[in-house]
Amino acid sequence: MIQKRNTSSAPADKQSTTTIYGLRPVQEAIDGGIRIDRILLQNGLTGLLASDLKARIREKGIPFQFVPVEKLNRLAKGNHQGVVALISPIEFSKALDLIPALMEGDKAPLVLLLDHITDVRNFGAIVRTVECAGADAVIIPDHGSAQIGNDAVKTSSGALLRVPVCREGNLKTVVNLAHQCGMQVVAATEKGASDYLEVDFTKPTLLIMGAEETGISPELLKMADIRAKLPVMGQVQSLNVSVAAAVFMYEALRQRR
Repeated sequence: MIQKRNTSSAPADKQSTTTIYGLRPVQEAIDGGIRIDRILLQNGLTGLLASDLKARIREKGIPFQFVPVEKLNRLAKGNHQGVVALISPIEFSKALDLIPALMEGDKAPLVLLLDHITDVRNFGAIVRTVECAGADAVIIPDHGSAQIGNDAVKTSSGALLRVPVCREGNLKTVVNLAHQCGMQVVAATEKGASDYLEVDFTKPTLLIMGAEETGISPELLKMADIRAKLPVMGQVQSLNVSVAAAVFMYEALRQRR
């Protein structure tokens, strides 16, 4: 079954949230090349059709997670048979294609890599700033990132429909690609040795932002060329990640202007 819900005044074909549920309908959606953000599977789901579906999901590399049946019941009003697919309102790009193409352009690219930022409001706000500050793209992991649905598009004020987004299985591979293409990799972290004003953002840059609770993963921190921090004068030791990302991006814009 397919279920649509439009919660915005934007055009329905751009802004509607669509769920597809049921074992065979979800299988057909995968085979038909429908853009799927992620698939939710009921905990303990078994059976031949379910096994075939799980194999197909893994084969296609579609993000999925196991959830309680109560969550599926809230998303689907019919017989979901233990599976609900959430359809993406955007088409994802590939970093392997995007980064080299940006490096061949007329300006030094600025790309954000978001390391497991799961809050939809923070994600949407960051993408909105990416568009406003003239940055070029956003890269996210295919597991452990904010759901890209109607709420994310709304929070971004529609910027998600204009900013290229790459969803990648291995963020370390992305960082390696950036290095190979000649980009500097800057990690935004309170553990940084450099002040953000000391970073030369006129160079091609991959900027890594981490989740507020955990920060940037240690393996990505080790791969960064520069670890930069924002000065904090008050008792609260860190900024909201979307605010921090905005400060970095607008410093890059200031330097490039």
